[in-house]
Amino acid sequence: MSEKLKNIFTVLLVALFLFGFFVWSLLLPDAETSTSERRHLALFPALSKDSVASGDFMTDFEKWSLDQFPLRDDFRTLKAITAFYLLGQKDNNDVYIVDGQAAKLEYPLNEDSIAYAAERFAWIYDHYLKDADTKVYLSVVPDKNYFLAEENGYPALDYTKFIESLRDKMPYADYIDIFGTLSADDYYSTDTHWRQEKLTEAAEMLAQSLGVTLDKQYTETQIDVPFFGVYYGQSALPLPADALNCLTNATLEGMRVFDYETNEYISLYDMEKAYGKDPYELFLSGSKSLLTIENPAADNDRELILFRDSFGSSIAPLLATGYAKVTLVDVRYLSPNLLGHFVDFTGKDVLFLYSTLVLNNSEMIK
Repeated sequence: MSEKLKNIFTVLLVALFLFGFFVWSLLLPDAETSTSERRHLALFPALSKDSVASGDFMTDFEKWSLDQFPLRDDFRTLKAITAFYLLGQKDNNDVYIVDGQAAKLEYPLNEDSIAYAAERFAWIYDHYLKDADTKVYLSVVPDKNYFLAEENGYPALDYTKFIESLRDKMPYADYIDIFGTLSADDYYSTDTHWRQEKLTEAAEMLAQSLGVTLDKQYTETQIDVPFFGVYYGQSALPLPADALNCLTNATLEGMRVFDYETNEYISLYDMEKAYGKDPYELFLSGSKSLLTIENPAADNDRELILFRDSFGSSIAPLLATGYAKVTLVDVRYLSPNLLGHFVDFTGKDVLFLYSTLVLNNSEMIK
């Protein structure tokens, strides 16, 4: 075969491949969501004279073609395996693997973000806490990079500077350091979050500073569902599933959780959500703006107001064993301006418990 014929054959083969996949994508029904990436996918755009003239159709068509490409997840995995294992790339989509733990690069330190978070917390303090006879505390949840990044040659935040910056901006709050109670193995290997069954030491550290006594005996229950966390989809690597566990005892089983969004009582552990797209939402039904946990077995009448992000969902039940009532507030979803309508802060303990991930990307805080 001549060189010219070889070139023609190669071009035709590539054209046939591309055309075949294009026709295949047109025939396939559009998938609305990507389970592995936990996001909505672009759907085929509406064709109109205006959308073509403005260029919107082609822009949306390009997004659709990338999201609805046949065997998309398989090609993503193939590309990730090639880059990560064959070519020796240190990360894929900013996700790296160390000793079976997946983590996503979080760098650099965002001083403006820390300042913004502290500014919003100060607004809450000035309007609700300063004159309400409250005891105010601050604690920070480290992301997995704290344990994995720097010692394995990846860029890392200056966590000492991070905490000092936040503490300087929140002089009204007593800082509780829980970094030393945690390790990389206390987090899900495929997800950002920490494991509830590994949090008893961190909860005890918080309780000692808050001056309450927690239950120390729990039964660990494994949920019959494989847990593939957010890094599983973002890395596109075939990572093994995590085990999903929750802690129970008589005190926890007797608690009542009220959801102000639905105006009804909900379960401490939502088994239906455990089998949903994000099994971590098992804990207190996931992202909720305002909840209360009532503990009828409490030996005191003390109450805790917990300002938190998603990390708080799994540790709050443990803290609730030391209080008569715990109110969980997530100001990513509820404007602080409205808090006075729902929460009485007088004489309460108040804990700001936030992860470095949220504090370093705090634009989500209202």
